Amino acid sequence: MGAFKAYDFRGIYGQDFDLETIYKFGFFLPSLLKADKVLIGRDMRVTSQEMFEALSRGITDAGADVYDMGLTTTPMVYYFTAKHHFDASVMITASHNPKEYNGLKVSRTDALPVGFDTGLGELEQKVRHEEVVITAPKGKVIDYPVKEEYLQFQSQYHYSPDNLKIVMDCSNGMASILVKDIFGEKPCYLFDTLDGTFPNHEANPLEAENIVALQQKVRETHADIGVIFDGDADRVMFVDEHGDFISPDLIIAVLGHYFIEEKNVQGLVIQDIRTSKSVAEYLAKMGRDIYIWRVGRAYAAMKLREIDGAFGGEYAGHYYFRDFFYSDSGMIAAQVALRVFSQMKERGISVSQLIARIKRYANSGEINFTIEQKKEAMEAVKAACIAQETPEKVLDFDGYRVEFADWWFNIRPSNTEPYLRLLMEARTEELLAEKRALIEKILKPYMSR
Repeated sequence: MGAFKAYDFRGIYGQDFDLETIYKFGFFLPSLLKADKVLIGRDMRVTSQEMFEALSRGITDAGADVYDMGLTTTPMVYYFTAKHHFDASVMITASHNPKEYNGLKVSRTDALPVGFDTGLGELEQKVRHEEVVITAPKGKVIDYPVKEEYLQFQSQYHYSPDNLKIVMDCSNGMASILVKDIFGEKPCYLFDTLDGTFPNHEANPLEAENIVALQQKVRETHADIGVIFDGDADRVMFVDEHGDFISPDLIIAVLGHYFIEEKNVQGLVIQDIRTSKSVAEYLAKMGRDIYIWRVGRAYAAMKLREIDGAFGGEYAGHYYFRDFFYSDSGMIAAQVALRVFSQMKERGISVSQLIARIKRYANSGEINFTIEQKKEAMEAVKAACIAQETPEKVLDFDGYRVEFADWWFNIRPSNTEPYLRLLMEARTEELLAEKRALIEKILKPYMSR
């Protein structure tokens, strides 16, 4: 049962789970979420069709109906779950993971995420320990085509950035089914055919090797901007006109030009605990405050709804929107960001120049340390740093975020691997190097040999 994770169900097909597990997952899901119909979408991975068949068989054997969306992006499933009042939905995808992986993302009423603490843990116990006993009349599988309705919804964000030269990498993933309908034929498209073997690069834009083709094409064509989606199109990332990667948290500030300045959407802006201080400082100039919260959709979408926030984003390239049922959408984020970049170009401001206006700190990026005693190591770092300097703020969820006058760090444990993750910022590169050396010295006794 290694596939049950904090936020979803995911693992290596045939190793971490099998079709019997998927069948039982489907069988126990309707009763868990009190649903008599379950919406299902799937990505293009080579195992997604057989997983759909096993999952549907389980759901219909439990007496519920399956509404089959076919090939979809993950945000499409979120949208139709909430819009058409489904109490349960599943997206079959492993998102950005390599080709041998697959998984299930579960949502409930109003597209609220179902994580381990909100249902997946209970479902795991049922799958592991309970027997399937079929008592209800068998449900039906109903075709449920949604693309045209979804494109109609997306059209409200339509803006023709005719002054931008765009390169767009679909990663052979699900963004391919929408991009030409939304952005037309003008962008230079890379890897825009569906292929679950990912023949060109893995569908994880956070890994440097996966954006090389995009960077090369941007430089080769003298484009203004490069855009790249992950496998299920719930995330999007960008490179500037020089081909330099833009840290995804900085895009939260970019989105502010649309949602705050142009649309005057009221409410706090949510960010995760790893987000640069530059974002809060930039949005403060627009008169808007931020709300720092935990990493992951299972937390971010719930918190944005709870506080009725305007929008939000994460370091990993997820962006959440009030008018998208507080869920994340790579396609909305891409449209809005390109709109802002286009408007800036009209004023003579390039993509890199706008990002330079936002970014005010030297940033380490996320650094992984292989450590088994994660809690002890985190406590040691926190105690040692606070002993040297009085912090301005200490946040104690997702590990610790400790802010000082001229620098800050977030140190947090991986949920699934023996990693401790560190991210730091400082006002200068020199101070960043000094503080990084300090923390690495503290962590050294805890590191695995």
